[in-house]
Amino acid sequence: MKDISDNLQAQFSGFYNTPHLFLDRVRKMEPFVPLKQNTPVFSGSNLEKIRLGQRVERFVTTELIQNNTIKILSENPQIQTENRQTIGELDCLFLEGEQPVHLEIQFKFYLYDVTLGSTEIDHCIGPMRRDTLNEKLQKLKEKQLPLLFAKETKPLLDRLNLKAEDFSQKIYFKAQIFVPFGKQIELKTLNQDCIYGFYFKYDKLYEFNDCKFYKPKKTDWLLDVTLNVDWRSYDAILPELKVFQTEGYSPMLWLKKPSGVIAKCFVVS
Repeated sequence: MKDISDNLQAQFSGFYNTPHLFLDRVRKMEPFVPLKQNTPVFSGSNLEKIRLGQRVERFVTTELIQNNTIKILSENPQIQTENRQTIGELDCLFLEGEQPVHLEIQFKFYLYDVTLGSTEIDHCIGPMRRDTLNEKLQKLKEKQLPLLFAKETKPLLDRLNLKAEDFSQKIYFKAQIFVPFGKQIELKTLNQDCIYGFYFKYDKLYEFNDCKFYKPKKTDWLLDVTLNVDWRSYDAILPELKVFQTEGYSPMLWLKKPSGVIAKCFVVS
């Protein structure tokens, strides 16, 4: 059987199908939500050694160029000081018609933990509990978007015959949210369609001992679930998960229930 993880188109499709987290302005930042069409064909290559975030940026470019009103000006330009020290990068600069746009791109996986803070945004934290949606929005607002206006960015803009103030700034923010197992969550601030599955703690793993398991590698977290993978039994995967538990790692899993229903989830410490 050819493993679906070998298929960049499958990764692209999973990315493309993931909804945008924000459909309205958030903290005065404007979301960029292109109209969805039939899933484009991804024709890129040489992505095997690049991390998930960089892969998503290439996927976004593929989506953008489907729109014949968009012209890419610059992708991931490194912004450097006069002594060649890199201070950051801009994800994408493009023209939408005649309007220059600075786009910052995010694709995240969040656990929804109601014990954190008091708002939906507060409740979102990464599977390893190291990064939060609050922190990411703060970084976008205070560091990534303002980089366009840094004096070190001016040489790039001069080459494009543009000024920073000419640009509209937007965020492209997709996310998959995982809620506590057995809980129903109704979102109002965040996009309800971003709820993709559930999470549970290692000490509840035994409750799924009648399921089959598949553990995708990190770049395959993008994939939509499918039956066409090499499923493993509870007993077969348990030793590997015990190691992850000892290391404090929270892997994504696919579960196939005896009924044949498949689900995407995280197991966490």
